[in-house]
Amino acid sequence: MTQSKNMGLTILLIDDDDVAAEAAIRNLRKCGVDFPLYVASNGAEGLRALRGQGPHGELPKATIVLLDINMPVMDGFEFLEALRADPALRSQVVFVLTTSDADADRTRAYHKCIAGYMVKSAVGHQFANLANLLKSYDAAVTLA
Repeated sequence: MTQSKNMGLTILLIDDDDVAAEAAIRNLRKCGVDFPLYVASNGAEGLRALRGQGPHGELPKATIVLLDINMPVMDGFEFLEALRADPALRSQVVFVLTTSDADADRTRAYHKCIAGYMVKSAVGHQFANLANLLKSYDAAVTLA
């Protein structure tokens, strides 16, 4: 986990590729996103984290998921299927961050009510857009 002084939004990055995860974190930090960030290496670990059963205990309610699609154990689509079937988690905000640029994957992900879909190889300026979106979302989140 990367610590931050921010007490609002939290990010759960689900990606099995350590290099890709580190690049995503570095790009978010470079764009001024300084939210607490947790990393899970597959969908099953991500679900456990969202259910408060991961190594970090219960995550804050204002958690946004950045999800890879192609992962071992439980891939991104299996994660989305389980997430949307869980009454406690079905409204979770998820952005897909993947290497797949296939229209079929994009369509399939949007059918699971994701908030956005970004291809890792084309995220240069998209990371800035994502960072601005995350900052705006954080500003709108009111914690009880």
